[in-house]
Amino acid sequence: MGHIGERASKKVPDVFRLNAECARTLWGDLPKVTISSLKELAEKYALSVLLGDLQLINGRWYVTHSGLLGIAKRCRCSGIATSIDRFASDIPSGRWVFKAVVYKGRGRKRFVGYGDADPSNVSPLVHGAEMRIAETRAVNRALRKAYGIGLCSVEELGWISEPPKPVDGSRNSNGFHKSNGSNGHPTRLRDQLCLLIRQYNLDPILVKSYAAHFCGTETLKEASRDLVESFISHLAASAKEDRNGLICKLNSYAQAAEVKQ
Repeated sequence: MGHIGERASKKVPDVFRLNAECARTLWGDLPKVTISSLKELAEKYALSVLLGDLQLINGRWYVTHSGLLGIAKRCRCSGIATSIDRFASDIPSGRWVFKAVVYKGRGRKRFVGYGDADPSNVSPLVHGAEMRIAETRAVNRALRKAYGIGLCSVEELGWISEPPKPVDGSRNSNGFHKSNGSNGHPTRLRDQLCLLIRQYNLDPILVKSYAAHFCGTETLKEASRDLVESFISHLAASAKEDRNGLICKLNSYAQAAEVKQ
């Protein structure tokens, strides 16, 4: 047992280093408190930024659906059951409410969570998918209860379509402004782009290169708000309609970078 513990403890710094490097690539220079909390999450739950288990929004960490499923698998979750709450749902208006039950281990211990979704509390990018979002939110809440996860999940956020306005007007290393400055890209655009990257498992560096080319600027930070909004809409449509074609397009920027070198 001692040898196993020693091997595990040696792996933690490497996992944390990869997490920190990936986080800085996605969100620029981060405060020490944010990096410290990332280290704690990596050690306690084995969550990975690189694998899309975590998202940073307005300076706070949020766990993703895939991250919660990973925790459930590592903890040997014995099953998850979902059902539509037809009494609370209003299907004609697009409001769905789901109940999820998580079963821990082989015993009869169960944890219940509810999730709701309607056009008013989901992103415009995913309108029409309210039923699936409601089910995902229910599962996430049940999993967080079952395994004592204090982090809210990204999919549970009801303000993604209209997030609160941040205060800090600084810009991170990826070229996105952190607030609604007169010449900057508001947090909403940055978060939408990050969500698309995670949702479709895209390379953030190549997406950034594609965005700059699409906007006709050398770097993304030089692009206007309208251009960035147009790119995000274009990226969402391309990923939904032909992800393989989009991947090929992104890979062309990697090849172009190799030629320049």
